[in-house]
Amino acid sequence: MFTTDKLDNGLRIATKKLDGYRSVALGVWIKAGSVNERDNEAGISHFIEHMLFKGTKTRSAKEIAVLNDAIGGNLNAFTSKECTCVYTKTLENDVDTAADIMSDMLLNSLFDEEELEREKGVVIEEILMNEDSPEDVAHEKLSSIFFEGSALAKPIMGTKESVSSFTPDMLRAYMERMYRAENMVIACAGDFDRERLMKTLGDRFSGVPSGSADGFTGGKLTEKSRFEAVEKDIEQMHICLGLPGYSIGQKEQYAIAILSNALGGNSSSRLFQRVREQLGLAYSVYSYSSSYCDTGYLTIYAGTGEKQAESVIKTILDEIDRLKHHGLTESEFNRCKQQLKIAYILGMENSSAHSSSIGKALLLRGKALSTDEVLARMEAITIDDVNNIIPHVLDTDRLCGAYVGKNSGRLVNLLR
Repeated sequence: MFTTDKLDNGLRIATKKLDGYRSVALGVWIKAGSVNERDNEAGISHFIEHMLFKGTKTRSAKEIAVLNDAIGGNLNAFTSKECTCVYTKTLENDVDTAADIMSDMLLNSLFDEEELEREKGVVIEEILMNEDSPEDVAHEKLSSIFFEGSALAKPIMGTKESVSSFTPDMLRAYMERMYRAENMVIACAGDFDRERLMKTLGDRFSGVPSGSADGFTGGKLTEKSRFEAVEKDIEQMHICLGLPGYSIGQKEQYAIAILSNALGGNSSSRLFQRVREQLGLAYSVYSYSSSYCDTGYLTIYAGTGEKQAESVIKTILDEIDRLKHHGLTESEFNRCKQQLKIAYILGMENSSAHSSSIGKALLLRGKALSTDEVLARMEAITIDDVNNIIPHVLDTDRLCGAYVGKNSGRLVNLLR
């Protein structure tokens, strides 16, 4: 189990003692992602994540790196559509130093103009790198189609134009608006002395401004079926199909995970066996579910040759149709449910996973489940639970698709 506390400024702290561990994982979670950005701020959450490492009032970027390396720390950060996380993993004796580095980055970053201009180049190169990855382009395009008109449609990294416009004042204003105590969670898991840890975190993070932040503008899936193509002169055709799913707070999230496993989540799944093993139409084919605060969706991806693209799409639709008419078999359900449980257990075999699970859940849902509670909910799922969600999830009247490749436009009318 984990324990939750709250500092005087309202910042929530969750701690989980893990017996037998020698590491400590510490994560600071901020409810500030691309969904919270105003029109002129596209990509600013991600850009700030980069700039946090570029120097503070007391340390240069190199000094941050040297000090972190000296304690063997794994200091990093990421930005998603709904949050930003700065995290580290180190030994118990060095957790005070790790917390000091992280609080310094979050509270005292300089946003030096020269560093900012250099980092613009880095982030723009990151955007261009994504544009050079047709698989990434297909996933991003599907997201923009599925969430069109809502905040979830925004790309996490922004655009070359928006990033080029950032100034130190813009970054400071966004942090002042979003990096507030009631909009943050600190999660810690591993080997630590709780009394000492709480004193350290209280001392280091008491300077986080109290209060809440701008509300999330909401996200919802499109109600209509749409398909778009991105022409690229490449050898493969990248196919991304999307179907309705569930938000992170809905009980059906476990059922859709099992359904996705059965459809394309592993090497024994229907799509892998049919598309790759039996028909040899594609090397890569898979499915996965994504959940956000207000909604979610199921993605099916395949990378194939230009000539095989239509056959791949039709084969995917055939498997969807079979599931809609006949549901999962008992053996298929049992295998996929067991795999889901085992994958969860193996994934929780390190302190970082525990810290991340608690921090993200508390931030986005306001509550977190223990490992035993999660496993109990997985165990409680029945085959009827999975088959009952099939009409909602595999609703091809709401199917959306993105195609990236040479002559991809010809596929747009295929499913209309």
